[in-house]
Parts: sequence; C-alpha cells; structure tokens
Amino acid sequence: MKISLIIPCYNEEANIQKGVLDKIGNFTKNDSRFLEVIIVDDGSTDKSRKIIKEKYLSLFPKFSLIVNSHQGKAFAVISGIKNAKGDYVMFSDIDLATPIEEADKLIKETEKNYQIIIGSRKGKREGAPLTRRLMAKGFIIIRDILIGLKGIKDTQCGFKLFEKSSALNIIKNLKVFSQAKKIKSSSVSAGFDLEFLFLAFKLGYKIKEIPVLWRHVETKNVAFLKDSIETLKDILKIKFYSITGKYKLTKN
Repeated sequence: MKISLIIPCYNEEANIQKGVLDKIGNFTKNDSRFLEVIIVDDGSTDKSRKIIKEKYLSLFPKFSLIVNSHQGKAFAVISGIKNAKGDYVMFSDIDLATPIEEADKLIKETEKNYQIIIGSRKGKREGAPLTRRLMAKGFIIIRDILIGLKGIKDTQCGFKLFEKSSALNIIKNLKVFSQAKKIKSSSVSAGFDLEFLFLAFKLGYKIKEIPVLWRHVETKNVAFLKDSIETLKDILKIKFYSITGKYKLTKN
C-alpha cells in the first residue's frame, strides 16, 4: 500500500517549534508504506509556512507543501486528498494529540477491507477542560438525535485513514462543504467529519472505529462558543439536505 499523509496547518509555529514535524518526518522517512507527507497551509499569518519551506522541505524529501488561502481545516484536508498520489490517504492533526505511531493501528484494518478507518478516543478526554468535555457530550447528543451515525462514538478525533478512491467519491457528494470560501478566523467545525461520515454510510462504505491514544493539547484555534454554533448550523444543514433529497448520491 502507498499512503499519502495529510497534515493541515494554520498558525502552528508554536507546535512546529516543539518538533512535531521532526517526529512525523522521522516516523515516515524510512517507512515504505508512506509515499508522501502533504502539509496543507491554510493561509497561516505566523511563520509556519516560512519554517516549513526553509527547513523541512529539504530535511525530509517526502514532505511537500500546499498553500491555500484561509478556508478552514475542512478544505485543507480536502485539498490534501485531491492532491494525494497514494492509494490511501491519512490525516493527522499537527499537534500530534494522537501520536503518529498510532498509525499502525489504523493501517492494520485495511487488511479487513475497510474503506474508512477512524481513530477514536472512546469518550475519553483526559486533560481536556470542562468546557471542551461538555461541548463534546452535548454535540454527541444533538448529532445522534438529528443525523445518527450507526454507533460511531467519536467522529472528531483528528486521526483518520481513507481509501483514496472512496474519499474522492464522498467529497464529490458533499453539500455543506462542497465549495470553499475565504474566512477571517480559525475554523475547525466538526461539520466536515460529520458530513463525510454521514455520506460514507449512505454510500455503503465499510467503516471501522479504532481506539487510539490521545492527550489534550491546548490550541488557540478552538473557540468554544463559536465552534459550537458553527457545528450546530452544519448539522442542521446536513439534516435539511437529507430530508429534502438534496443528496443525489453516486458511487463510482
């Protein structure tokens, strides 16, 4: 198998200085399963892009950089998938809240013909602030009532592996996240993961949820109230498109 590892990046200078890209580079450089590491910069305004260009592209030959205008994490992931050369695409949050070594757990499941494999914290948010834990619980209740996801417990862990052809087909059928728009602040809405998995079920893809290690990493890119409102709007849009028959699903 050949995997394209996608790393979304928005103003991650602090994490980069902590050595997260060194960990990713050292893990993938001699692993033949990983064809490439695609870092997608989502219009960073700090020195993230400069550091990546000047240090990491030459240090790790598998690394490449895509530069987007600021469109949010969802479209950073979509850009990475569309530009990937591997037959599988994996994405990881750059903060490595889930250690990159956990990739082996997801990769193993491809042997069982799962097309969509998602890392799961199984309800554990150790070290996370109370507001984040409350947001997660409320989000799950609303999600299950409105759209349901057939027993999936954790849709938001930033550690997932997809068969590329399946992922491209799902992206083709997106409605809420069908078109990128320039935004002003960070956007890490849960809506993309929800619409992606919602359509994966509708299209009949085999999905597996795998427990992975996770630790809370504080980030300025998550805003409790703003992200909650944004996610609720996205869930309502998914529900609306579903009940009104707007999803014209095609599977190639």
